[in-house]
Amino acid sequence: MRLHLAQAFSNRAPRGRKHDFKDAERLVRRLIANELILSFVPNGEQRIWRSMTRMKLQLTRDRVRLQNQIECLLEEMRIKLSIVVSNLLGTSGLRILHALANGETDPKKLAQLGGERLQCSEEQLVDALTGRAQPVHGEMLALQLQRLQLIDQQMAQLNSMIAAAMKPHQDAVIRLAEVPGLGVDSAQQIIAEVGAQASTFPSAAELTSWVGTCPGKEESAEQNHSSRSAKGNKYLRRVLNQAAHAAVAKKGSHFQVVFRRLLPRLGYQSAIWAVAHRLCRLVWKILHEGARFIEQGQRSESPRKEETCPDAGASPSQTRLRGHHHSDKPSCGHGCCPGLGEDFRRSANACGC
Repeated sequence: MRLHLAQAFSNRAPRGRKHDFKDAERLVRRLIANELILSFVPNGEQRIWRSMTRMKLQLTRDRVRLQNQIECLLEEMRIKLSIVVSNLLGTSGLRILHALANGETDPKKLAQLGGERLQCSEEQLVDALTGRAQPVHGEMLALQLQRLQLIDQQMAQLNSMIAAAMKPHQDAVIRLAEVPGLGVDSAQQIIAEVGAQASTFPSAAELTSWVGTCPGKEESAEQNHSSRSAKGNKYLRRVLNQAAHAAVAKKGSHFQVVFRRLLPRLGYQSAIWAVAHRLCRLVWKILHEGARFIEQGQRSESPRKEETCPDAGASPSQTRLRGHHHSDKPSCGHGCCPGLGEDFRRSANACGC
């Protein structure tokens, strides 16, 4: 016995009194006639994949939120570390933050903890680390750093769990990671949402419709009043949108060529969404048919040669040998005297026509 989950919108009943038996009959009748729109219910293994990848996404958001809180705390301490350090939670930034949490307030000693790769001078770093830190600020910063360490440990543990769970489908992950804009992390999230083979979706059009990347259609009187995309799967929409931004930034990629061609006509946001639509169709092709991505890039098409006359650049004697007559003088108008000038056309003896 197989359980089907149908969308309520596709089973709307006519107005009138509600009757459970008649509703059941209508459900069976529409199911036999393939009129019910069934919802996608993944199996148990895929639901575990989804739980792990979505938990990892939530931890990533928590890490970004914690970084913003650390930044606000540094602003309260009058320390402008993010001005001279590109990554606040990088190697140099974490060394300085741990020293602040341990009670170190001397700007010169803190500046010595910066790495050699910092794109700033020592004077600028000392000026940025000069502030008014209170002991309570160091205690709060220590608590936030402990929470950051816990989040990093949980994300590392989740990465190993996801890799172990998807080890039987490692080939599909590798094939997806070869696509410009996608990586191992994005490939794992896509497989967790649609399955290792995307067998639920018979065509790429159905997958794009379910994800919500294809253009919408709101027709009335044979006119489309809105092309707004459906809501779809918010997790896949986010992954494909980020992948589209990364794909168009890769030099020489096929998606960059498509983006530049669509940008003047559609605008930036619509062109990015069109690239995301193509990526979604490509994902279905790779998973459903086991294909691999082959980068086309910028096709080396030679420019079209201008169609010129074969006699262009040839001398008048050569053109006469070929049977062509070229003259800068106008003809007589009858076509029998192509080389006659204006004075000869005025003379009656010049032309007997």
